[in-house]
Amino acid sequence: MQSLAELEALCTHLYIGTDLPQRIEAEKALLELMDSPECLSKCQLLLEQGTTSYAQLLAATCLSKLVSRVTPLPIEQRIDIRNYILNYVASQPKLAPFVILALVQVIAKITKLGWFEVQKDQFVFREIIADVKKFLQGTMEHCIIGVMILSELTQEMNVIDYSRSSAKHRKIATSFRDTSLKDFLVLACSLLKEVVAKPLNLQDQCQQNVVMQVLKLVFNCLNFDFIGSSADESADDLCTVQIPTTWRMIFLEPETLDLFFNLYHSFPPPLSQLALSCLVQFASTRRSLFSSPERAKYLGNLIKGVKRILENPQGLSDPGNYHEFCRFLARLKTNYQLGELVMVKEYPEVIRLIANFTITSLQHWEFAPNSVHYLLTLWQRMVASVPFVKSTEPHLLDTYAPEITKAFITSRLESVAVVVRDNLDDPLDDTTTVFQQLEQLCTVSRCEYEKTCTLLVQLFDQNAQNYQKLLHSASRITVDVAIQEGRLAWLVYLVGAVVGGRLTYTSTDEHDAMDGELSCRVFQLISLMDTGLPQCSNEKIELAILWFLDQFRKTYVGDQLQRTSKVVHLRRDVPTVPEKNWKIAKVYARMSEVLGITDDNHVLETFMTKIVTNLKYWGRCEPVISRTLQFLNDLSVGYSLTAITYILLKKLVKIDAVKFMLKNHTSEHFPFLGISECYSLSDFKCRTTFYTALTRLLMVDLGEDEDEFENFMLPLTVSFETVLQIFNNNFKQDEVKRMLIGLARDLRGIAFALNTKTSYTMLFDWIYPTYLPILQRAVNQWYGEPACTTPILKLMAELMQNRSQRLNFDVSSPNGILLFREASKMICTYSNQILSLGNLSKDQIYPMKLKGISICYSTLKSALCGNYVSFGVFKLYGDNHFDNVLQAFVKMLLSVSHCDLLQYRKLSQSYYPLLECLTQDHMSFITNLEPPVLLYVLTSLSEGLTTLDTVVSSSCCTSLDYIVTYLFKHIAKEGKKPLRSREATQAGQQLLHFMQQNQDVLQQMMSVLMNTIIFEDCRNQWSVSRPLLGLILLNEKYFSELQASLINSQPLPKRDTLAQCFRNLMEGVEQSLSVKNRDKFTQNLSIFRRDVAEALRCDSSTEPGNLDMMS
Repeated sequence: MQSLAELEALCTHLYIGTDLPQRIEAEKALLELMDSPECLSKCQLLLEQGTTSYAQLLAATCLSKLVSRVTPLPIEQRIDIRNYILNYVASQPKLAPFVILALVQVIAKITKLGWFEVQKDQFVFREIIADVKKFLQGTMEHCIIGVMILSELTQEMNVIDYSRSSAKHRKIATSFRDTSLKDFLVLACSLLKEVVAKPLNLQDQCQQNVVMQVLKLVFNCLNFDFIGSSADESADDLCTVQIPTTWRMIFLEPETLDLFFNLYHSFPPPLSQLALSCLVQFASTRRSLFSSPERAKYLGNLIKGVKRILENPQGLSDPGNYHEFCRFLARLKTNYQLGELVMVKEYPEVIRLIANFTITSLQHWEFAPNSVHYLLTLWQRMVASVPFVKSTEPHLLDTYAPEITKAFITSRLESVAVVVRDNLDDPLDDTTTVFQQLEQLCTVSRCEYEKTCTLLVQLFDQNAQNYQKLLHSASRITVDVAIQEGRLAWLVYLVGAVVGGRLTYTSTDEHDAMDGELSCRVFQLISLMDTGLPQCSNEKIELAILWFLDQFRKTYVGDQLQRTSKVVHLRRDVPTVPEKNWKIAKVYARMSEVLGITDDNHVLETFMTKIVTNLKYWGRCEPVISRTLQFLNDLSVGYSLTAITYILLKKLVKIDAVKFMLKNHTSEHFPFLGISECYSLSDFKCRTTFYTALTRLLMVDLGEDEDEFENFMLPLTVSFETVLQIFNNNFKQDEVKRMLIGLARDLRGIAFALNTKTSYTMLFDWIYPTYLPILQRAVNQWYGEPACTTPILKLMAELMQNRSQRLNFDVSSPNGILLFREASKMICTYSNQILSLGNLSKDQIYPMKLKGISICYSTLKSALCGNYVSFGVFKLYGDNHFDNVLQAFVKMLLSVSHCDLLQYRKLSQSYYPLLECLTQDHMSFITNLEPPVLLYVLTSLSEGLTTLDTVVSSSCCTSLDYIVTYLFKHIAKEGKKPLRSREATQAGQQLLHFMQQNQDVLQQMMSVLMNTIIFEDCRNQWSVSRPLLGLILLNEKYFSELQASLINSQPLPKRDTLAQCFRNLMEGVEQSLSVKNRDKFTQNLSIFRRDVAEALRCDSSTEPGNLDMMS
């Protein structure tokens, strides 16, 4: 038993220690304390006699863990803990803030988890609200603690604990919303009014702390999940606050909004920031809360507040205030239509102020760059709404949108010199943000497009000329070249954005001509840059060019033309050239004069020439290679499967650059295909994309030409022969490894693209039997190196995929069995070797072991479900490959813990579908498992049923249904004693005997499924219903106990209703598992779920009920 001094020393090591081993030991010792019976007494000791704040923090943390356990402490003990903490913080209000916060969070957890618990007909844990009022009547410090309790309780009520029933959380949150939340908001607003009414002393830290805690309480009230939507917090711009109708009067009072605008202007940051955060929520209030006149008045008050802030912009110099104000502006347009905004009296003045504010923000690009997103969102949505405005009031966007576009363009160009000279982080390096901003700008730029185009042409010509002068100058300065290259990169991105904007905005023939004028300049720049390779090159310009090419492809190439310029490829028998072709000529007019590019055929040639150039000269630049290959991949597959697609692909394969790639895909021509150590193994991943795209192009004219395929595979044949020779001579092992990694990735790309039986057969005949043994040997030799084994295992998994029935070989062909034998050998080899690694650390277990196991499971699942192997043949002819791979499956499974099965998503999504295949077609294997193994499998099913991943839970339901059906049929036939296989009877008897020895397994699963149906948000109800009927028929006695337990746990008035629900559930359901009977039960279950939900719905402020069916 540790003394107080020892505990405090451990706390110091844990929270502020710098010695890592000491911290780990301290954490281990303190975790043991949390699980010990002495935990409560130790916490009390630390709180009462601890000399450091960290000791008190540890006590609070331990108490939080104790009260959050799934099996709760006795109600009396929790009441005692709550009262003790309340008295403790009341007697010591000057504790460290983080200690008070941790203790208040314990009170919040106790209150939430005991919200419906009753003692002497009283909801004992709701008395917290009365207790808080005592704090509010005390000193300033006590008032702060009281508001903190309300704020943390509100936040705790809003947090979903995924380890508990989501229905229980929703019921508690709904009850809290209906009984307390409005009172909290009213109280907070009244406290704020009292503060504002008194003379403000900005030096009074205590007063500021009160305001801060009250504002946090208001924000938590407004940020509450009112309707249980659990909205994704990352989707900030889509949020609407679903304020209850009973709150209308609070929002209709103009004083409410005025209060928060006044608080913003009265207090310094971070208080002003919190006031703005609350205003963001006010601006997001659902529209349906108001009538049309009320909504117009409410919007008018918001606009007045915006005007006041912009006319007094001093507070916006704080980054926090600035960010929240930008969010506030974006929410205004999200929640209100442009037609409503223009009707506000102050609109012309406010839109002018917002435009000036946006222009200033864009010019100061280094200040709060993450906030620009919200301003661009505002303008993007405003401009996109213009075609739908019916109001006669002017929207003035044609005046201000071009100014916004100009400010964005010029500010980005001006930023380059500062970034280069001061060596700052380049915004162009954050491509995610750049792309997001460009996609927003493209809509804004199309408003008064002539002005945008004129500006871009002028800037492009000016910067291109300056760049050419620098290149030809003998005394050029590196910094000046870097600045011009950065500006050109931005200009290319901007041209790509505005050309891509054609798809988002109504365009005219003149706009198409302008697109041609801009595009012409980028294509000229491409020629200039490629002429200077490899001496003169710039990564940023190359990435920008690839972005432009992709935007141009989406807008003006292939079947996109039908949706843009409406060009169609005419039949030869059509004599006239319609206006549609004349329209597309507008785009290519200028390009034809300058570059000779007259149509999309020439554009495709330019695309492919650029791709080949990049692959030749940028081999050591992974970003450029990766983006180039993605562009190539999009060209080969990026269109819908239409006649135009086929014509486009036929055009592509006639291009010389494509023919060159198909015949010369070697490291000599494309250095990124090399195995030199200057390339990291992670760079090899792009090879799969390259060969997928290349093989798609090969397939266009391949047909049944085996010679063509052999010629295409020749570079890979040479590489494999080299590997084979080195393997036999046993030297340069590292070089072999790198070659094999590259080959595995190449072949996976090829296999992925071969979706016909003829082409796949060509690949199989090429790889088997000559080269697959090399891959087997590699897995055996380098099993402990995932960089090598993972690509090989993924290749095998791809080969086993029967996509588009490509593996349905001819009747006389043994290829399906031969392929399965090779997969079996590889899985068995890998499993034997990987299990020899022993125990692995937490950070190593997935990359070193579990990832490989998940790929093996995916491979086996594809084989079992592919319908190209008759597995009965193996036993018939004494071939043990099938038995071996099943035993390997078991060995690998037993080496994985249940928690790891569910923790790693890829593993669970390969294991459970595989188990589904085994229970569907190979029940004899399941029934013959050793009892501990079978128990492990069934336990994994039971745990999988509760997961939130519907793919996993549905697979578990299906697997359980197959097992239960097998068992039910065996019991049904046992009494009839038909003439049937003794082996099948013994298998069924084994399973029955196991279930009789472990009855709790199926009973537990029945409880889980019933709990899911009644209390959870069941998204796969049909899947859950199928095994549930079999479980009920096999365990009728337990089902009766289960329903009696639920009924008796409810108040007396509800019991008869629930009993009737259960009777209705089994009405018309027979003692069979026929399809008709299952469908009847599924139908009944749907009605049962609805009726039980209605019966359990009650006035939660007066009628508690137990929501737990199972322990």
